[in-house]
Amino acid sequence: MRALPWLYLAAAFVFIYLPVGALVLFSFQGGALPVPPFDGPSLRWYGEILADRDLTSALGHSLAVAFGSSAVAVTLGFLAAYGLARHVLPGATLVRGLLIAPLTVSYLIVGLGLLIVLTRLGAPLSLMTAGIGHVVINLPLAFAIVYASMGAQQQNAERAARDLGASEAKVILLVTVPMLAPALAAAFFLSVTLSWDEFIIAFLLTRFDVTLPVEIWSMLRSGLSPRLNAIGSLVFLVSVTVVLILELLVFRKRP
Repeated sequence: MRALPWLYLAAAFVFIYLPVGALVLFSFQGGALPVPPFDGPSLRWYGEILADRDLTSALGHSLAVAFGSSAVAVTLGFLAAYGLARHVLPGATLVRGLLIAPLTVSYLIVGLGLLIVLTRLGAPLSLMTAGIGHVVINLPLAFAIVYASMGAQQQNAERAARDLGASEAKVILLVTVPMLAPALAAAFFLSVTLSWDEFIIAFLLTRFDVTLPVEIWSMLRSGLSPRLNAIGSLVFLVSVTVVLILELLVFRKRP
């Protein structure tokens, strides 16, 4: 009976990681089809995707949108959390609910709504509009993480700084932000991860300059290829790297 929990845990990990393992394995396939039998290992497909200008351009677009939108979302989320946590405002409960509400809305609905608004405004679809969409979906997450981390300890330190003559701007920059650095970093990296592989909003709000998920989708229309496995493996590597950075720099327990 003691082995049953371990068997269940092993089965769960196999269920979760077996598709990823197959993806990575057949990204080293030497043949033209990503199916058994395995013919490799070979770095042929990694070389091809790194030499593909469309893919490398889409990769750069994804990184720019992910980091840019995440920085804006975390900044706005922090300012909203600070205002609602440190000041008594009329309708604060309603405002918090409205800030969290987009978490419950489908990305498809958000993307279609933004597409309608931008079309009515005459704004051309571009990476900028995709970034706006990613700010909309990441702002509630950033707000929730930062707001949950703003406790009495930070508030007492802020009061002490004000008593010593610090201005409000210095209190925020020199006291509040450093004390909330782990929460801000967690919100930023999670936003980057979500934006990095988001497809629906990026597909609806871009036209000529597309992100990597949209480029992958266009490649899928012509059938399966080991190139797709190689791209997927690189995306997985980036996601794992972000998680490891979070674990080492943010969530690691300090002695």
